[in-house]
Amino acid sequence: MIPTITAFENSPDRGKGLARDMRVRWALEEAGQAYEVRLVSFGAVKEPAHRALHPFGQIPTYEEGDLALFESGAIVLHIAERHAGLLPEDAHARARAITWMFAAINTVEPPILELVTAKFLEGDKPWSEQRVPLVKDRIRTRLGELSDRLGDADWLDGAFSAGDLMMVGVLLRLKASGLLDEYPNLAAYVARGEARAAFKRAFAAQLLAFEESAF
Repeated sequence: MIPTITAFENSPDRGKGLARDMRVRWALEEAGQAYEVRLVSFGAVKEPAHRALHPFGQIPTYEEGDLALFESGAIVLHIAERHAGLLPEDAHARARAITWMFAAINTVEPPILELVTAKFLEGDKPWSEQRVPLVKDRIRTRLGELSDRLGDADWLDGAFSAGDLMMVGVLLRLKASGLLDEYPNLAAYVARGEARAAFKRAFAAQLLAFEESAF
């Protein structure tokens, strides 16, 4: 059965691959799994029909038969557990890959999202000028720790896994800020993720969807 995911019909990132449906698209492409996309408006995600799939009125959602999921991390984990290539076969390595998935969204992503909020949603507040440097310092702390752990390795724990997919997806949000360039090994790590054929297919698909919905 071909799963259906949801994405914004006019993504606020303007097709740059930063919306969370990109992570799900990438996982499906890595798994070689065909999928369909249902584009939804900002208004539609707040309607009862969509909230039945995602109680918080966000994207993406994932539907496969009578299974409905929300939260990109949970969806990617579901895909990774059902298809080869995104989680190691060794039990311990598999557990570590899942740990990195959680680390990406629970430890590394929160201060990055805080920066987005501080700059774009709170940028007109009188205290924003003082807050942004503090948030950037918190991000640098996390990036420094991640950089130390990655070292000169290609991926976080041996071969590429869903942990890397989620981590690269999180770090992509920093490209425009210049913060990622302060850590050359992390910038190279993200570039390796972007160079994967599955990433390129997923990126092209979400960009096309944005371009078509813009007309």
